[in-house]
Amino acid sequence: MDIINHLLVKRIYSEFSHTDGYRILVDRLWPRGITKERAHIDYWAKEITPSTELRKTFNHDENTMDEFKIRYYLELDNNEHRGVFIDLIRNKLKERNVTLLYAAKNETYNHAHVLKEWIKEIIS
Repeated sequence: MDIINHLLVKRIYSEFSHTDGYRILVDRLWPRGITKERAHIDYWAKEITPSTELRKTFNHDENTMDEFKIRYYLELDNNEHRGVFIDLIRNKLKERNVTLLYAAKNETYNHAHVLKEWIKEIIS
């Protein structure tokens, strides 16, 4: 079984499912209108999210996605919490699915998908 196939990305406003497995919120800010009970998160990974400057520059614009990805990868590669985060993901994926949760309205162009790609590159 290829555990990396069990790494999922989902909008936090989507309905909770037990098949989500271990749920990690990967936004720096708490999502509007979501209670902690409704969120069903297991971990809030604020420390691994894009910097405020990068997030504001990107603003979910598909025209800046390539540059955003490069800059976010650089931030992730230099993040002091990187090792602990990757170890957590690796260990949880041995047990069940891991779902990265985000609040952005744009379901295609957002940091969670970039984070998933980065995790896959590190773990593979």
